[in-house]
Amino acid sequence: MVRYLAFAMLVALSAIVPAAAQSVDEDNFNNELSYGINLNSNGGLIGGAFVRSSFFVSNGMYQFGALEIVEVKHPKEYRWYSTQTGDSFIDGKQNYLFVLRPHYGRELVLFRKAAESGVQVNAIGAIGPSIGLLVPYYIRYSNAQRGQQGTFDVTTEPYDPTVHNRDYIQGNASVFTGLGEASINPGLHAKAGLSFEYGRYQESIAGIEVGFLYEQYMKELIIIPNAENASGFFSVYLNIYYGRRK
Repeated sequence: MVRYLAFAMLVALSAIVPAAAQSVDEDNFNNELSYGINLNSNGGLIGGAFVRSSFFVSNGMYQFGALEIVEVKHPKEYRWYSTQTGDSFIDGKQNYLFVLRPHYGRELVLFRKAAESGVQVNAIGAIGPSIGLLVPYYIRYSNAQRGQQGTFDVTTEPYDPTVHNRDYIQGNASVFTGLGEASINPGLHAKAGLSFEYGRYQESIAGIEVGFLYEQYMKELIIIPNAENASGFFSVYLNIYYGRRK
């Protein structure tokens, strides 16, 4: 999938660069505020959300600041269902990994659309810190396995695959249960991509951004202890956004 997407981006870039050289000077917007959802190859159905503010630099060039909040999942995550309750949990998972990605970047107009219609194509590059939050993964566990029958026979505990028997797990607890115990892990990230947007100048815009992102942390981040974990993460992403410019 990654190879096919990379090839498609290169073909699109080679096709639109000549058009960019022929573009004429038009009115540029002063600033733009956009927001949307993130889908990526390291996340689930929806990886996270972001907000971005862009400012005019020169004809065809803009700078922007943005903040992304995403969840990074381990490729070995498998959902199991409790035979007692039917609720689900991730077998062997010890931590969630949530990432805050503030970044600064530049946006170059490759193909400018007409003022009232069409699609504008921009090349985007950005870099910034990654703040990885490892949040303990809590489960609801039946104490029947421990011989503790009684009124309070289910407890909420951090999942430890070496201690908890999968057959006695009744489901996962809320993600907010472990937020107060999150550990902070600093790193860096860089991203590059293309955006395809539709909208009239001075008004609302909508579009998609597709590209690649790599981030590197100072140490290995443990999500599933009994599987291979990593300190660096590569992903293909797709942002769907909406915004306004003036």
